[in-house]
Amino acid sequence: MSDVGSEEFDDEQGSLGEFEGDRNEAGERHGQGKAVLPNGDTYQGAYENGKRCGQGTYKFKNGARYIGEWYMNLKHGQGTFYYPDGSKYEGSLVDDQRQGHGVYTYPNGDTYDGEWLHHQRHGQGTYRQHNTGSQYMGTWIMGKMESAGELIHQNHRYRGNFVNNNPSGPGKYVFDIGCEQHGEYLQIDQDKGDTEDDEPFITTTLKWKPKAVTGLSVWTNEKDSATSDQAVVED
Repeated sequence: MSDVGSEEFDDEQGSLGEFEGDRNEAGERHGQGKAVLPNGDTYQGAYENGKRCGQGTYKFKNGARYIGEWYMNLKHGQGTFYYPDGSKYEGSLVDDQRQGHGVYTYPNGDTYDGEWLHHQRHGQGTYRQHNTGSQYMGTWIMGKMESAGELIHQNHRYRGNFVNNNPSGPGKYVFDIGCEQHGEYLQIDQDKGDTEDDEPFITTTLKWKPKAVTGLSVWTNEKDSATSDQAVVED
């Protein structure tokens, strides 16, 4: 669903919505008030010169709601958005979009704690899987794991670079027993035969090529590589 609420129409335009609250000398909503919008959504909170501005609560008719800061009818600043599916976002918003630092809790209990841009995970952040306890800590670009990062599992971790949510190039597994396995992730294209259009169907799989086992060392974040086969990150 969209995070965007309905626009409120001025009384002069014949809106079927209702409003109770303060107004300025020009008759605009100004101060504290409560509005019932034509589509059934409601807003209760602060207004400035006819616009939602300041602290307020917007309730969608489908059960979603937003509690937080507004500017010029847009969710802007710090706030919490509760979705009908049970998910929740708590953090920074800019012009109705998740942007800046925020924490998103997904319906399955997974969480993402980090930076956002235009509703996408973007920048540094940590995604934690509720069921397995596994987590990815590292860089995100428009919703995908990219560049340097670390996948942490129960008794081992993987450090390296990620491309399009997948490991790519050199990296290493670090095991709790006190050793490291260095190697490289390769992408292997497989021909699945001809399709109905007489064109080959190609799938790409990842293959880990081990090179050496050493004692523990300090990770220097040099273009080590990237993701474990167990990694599953939801949108």
